[in-house]
Amino acid sequence: MYQTESTWGSYTRRRAFGGDLLECIERLASENAVVIFSLSTCCMCHAIKRLFCGMGVNPTVYELDEDPRGKEIENALMRLLGSSSSVPVVFVGGKLVGAMDRVMASHINGTLVPLLKEAGALWL
Repeated sequence: MYQTESTWGSYTRRRAFGGDLLECIERLASENAVVIFSLSTCCMCHAIKRLFCGMGVNPTVYELDEDPRGKEIENALMRLLGSSSSVPVVFVGGKLVGAMDRVMASHINGTLVPLLKEAGALWL
């Protein structure tokens, strides 16, 4: 297992996968208040990252296209979501929020901010 860390804007990009993928995803999702599994070239992923940064949240972002096991992780995320779309996938407080549609629906209906406060990602 390896981990590198670099910053861009106000979120942290990381790579750290090893062992069973679903267990690894669960572990990584629980280590930080907000975790986004992303592809660096995906416009929807960029939009989600900007949404959280614009709210004052500093998410931890795992760029799957920068990880040697990225394709395997994408497949595991698709199984987890029960969907053919794998990214972006957002976890808040270690709990799966979902893909772009679920995150945006939560933001629009007002349930995202309380979730972020409960996870300690937002203090307003």
